[in-house]
Amino acid sequence: MNSDLKVSIIGLDTSHTIEFTKRLQAPDCPADQHVSGMRVVNCLRFPTPFQSEAGMDKRQNQLESWGVKVVTDFDEAVAGCDVIMIEINDPAYHLEYFKKCAQLGKSIFLDKPLADTTENGAVICKLAEEKGIKLFSSSPLRFSAELAKASETIPNTQFASIYGAIGDAPAGSSIVWYGVHAFEMLQAVMGRGATGVFVRNDAAGAIAIVEYGDGRRGVVELTTEMYFYGGCLRDAEKGVTFEVDFGAVYTSELKEIVEFFKSGKSPVGIADTMEVMALLCAADRSSKSGRLETL
Repeated sequence: MNSDLKVSIIGLDTSHTIEFTKRLQAPDCPADQHVSGMRVVNCLRFPTPFQSEAGMDKRQNQLESWGVKVVTDFDEAVAGCDVIMIEINDPAYHLEYFKKCAQLGKSIFLDKPLADTTENGAVICKLAEEKGIKLFSSSPLRFSAELAKASETIPNTQFASIYGAIGDAPAGSSIVWYGVHAFEMLQAVMGRGATGVFVRNDAAGAIAIVEYGDGRRGVVELTTEMYFYGGCLRDAEKGVTFEVDFGAVYTSELKEIVEFFKSGKSPVGIADTMEVMALLCAADRSSKSGRLETL
């Protein structure tokens, strides 16, 4: 008997819908990328500013070739599923669809970022608590093996410098939408305690300086059209640099997602997820105001 969890995916405007499904059930998925334990059965398609109809047509064809039923009716999309993955590129839709999914009482993975604003993120977390919904939300970059190794080498990081992409959001904030990858990495190594963010914009993108109440410092360098990630972690005695193998992070995160759905325990606490959201929104405000913005 097949014991794989049946997954319904909400959203077709993000490449993550393809990347995760590929690793679960594509016949030609490389063995070192394959993840077992789940199977995507349905996917809900609807328009957002983040993907063209032609682009979604292509993704739908790919999913259908892997045995996924793509539909436009929400009830049909979630029928018969065990768990739900909300994979919507546009974070402005996250609260709306989380509310719909929460009515089902099933565990939910909500892809990055948690929401479009800290306030909406807080509503999502409160609703999950009230309804007893197991919730996990994160960027795949948090689970980079290279980041983890660097953090083990510098376990008490005092100064972290992270670089990554900013992207160009078709709607809403580019920092909130795509800066989440780099800020998630920063929060993973520094933990909670950020108090303020100052952002300087330039022709290449934006540089954020993150202050902590205990004197630590984080720097997040977001660059346009440069889609690779890495950084440097330091304490008082030494430093270590790292560069992320971006192709491996989807597999790493998907393993965490499967374990979360089976155990009910999220590898990322809600307080950490909310701090990432607060960092992103403070950075977005600072980018516009030119001032230090508090969390």
